[in-house]
Amino acid sequence: MAFVLGATTAAGRMRPGSEPLELPGYLWLIGAALPLLLVRRFPLPVFLVTGSVVVAYYRMPYPDGPALLLPTIALFILTRRRGPLVAGITGGAALLAALAVYFGTGGRLAANTPVGLLVVWLAAVLGIGTAVRNRAAAVHAARERAAEHQSRMAERERLLIAREVHDVVAHSLAMINVQAGVAAHVADRRPEQAVAALLAIKEASAAALADLRATVAVLRSGQGLAPAPSLRQLDDLLDRARATGLRVEVHGSPGELPAPVDGTAYRILQESLTNVVRHATDPSRVDIHFGRSDGRFALAVRDDGRAPQEAVAGNGLRGMAERAAALGGRVTAGPVEGGFEVRAELPAEEVS
Repeated sequence: MAFVLGATTAAGRMRPGSEPLELPGYLWLIGAALPLLLVRRFPLPVFLVTGSVVVAYYRMPYPDGPALLLPTIALFILTRRRGPLVAGITGGAALLAALAVYFGTGGRLAANTPVGLLVVWLAAVLGIGTAVRNRAAAVHAARERAAEHQSRMAERERLLIAREVHDVVAHSLAMINVQAGVAAHVADRRPEQAVAALLAIKEASAAALADLRATVAVLRSGQGLAPAPSLRQLDDLLDRARATGLRVEVHGSPGELPAPVDGTAYRILQESLTNVVRHATDPSRVDIHFGRSDGRFALAVRDDGRAPQEAVAGNGLRGMAERAAALGGRVTAGPVEGGFEVRAELPAEEVS
């Protein structure tokens, strides 16, 4: 506003034959500028008001100046807020109305009549406003995509952590629960078996605490500090299952697997054994089959107990399916003749 007033005053003083800007002229310019305070809330009415006042100013015997800057600002913001279509129609209609007022009040079309310049001005303001609008929309869309991606990654991390904690805690607590029951049952009659059960409880709880500490370390540091689960730890896993009284037989060998597949297979096997201990009715034997076919690794865990319905639809089996699906594999589970079976198929090739 100060620039418009100063430049118009200077124009009135420097041009020969031009009268200086006086109080009524200042009031006209201030009246054209004040609506700009509301231009962000009411861009279209403000542009019309500002443009009308500026046109009226130019038709009065006041010195020329950069008053056109005021409707230019309003049209620019109108383009950004409402888009080029609305701004173009409004600006074109305002330009035609201004020309109608000009010719209707005795103006004549001459060589120096700035009709072409006004059209160029309108197109330039619309073009710049549209470019700025599109740029702002692109930046906003990029930020939304980044925020959505960040949210998906955070959700994925939460699911991974939830699965890890579930697998570690559920498996260890299931083993501890069984051994505690054994110890309580035989404490009076066979104290040596009770001692063995208590030692098994100690080992299972120590392993669970170590895994939980490693998981907490990952959460605190944000780095992959936890030891990755692997079928190389198969013997320890089977020993804990056998300590509950199960007879576990292994058929075949997993061989070398890519690290993600190796860790997923271990967790699926661990959760399958946990479900046998927790949910199966009177299980005595578990058969574990490893195999490969057409670039796929197959794992099957079959027990001879009956599994209740909650075992089929629980978090453990859901977590197995999610782990396998993340690698392009699948898990199926359900009752079979003489027991219950979990079968997993995973890609045996390197996975990204």
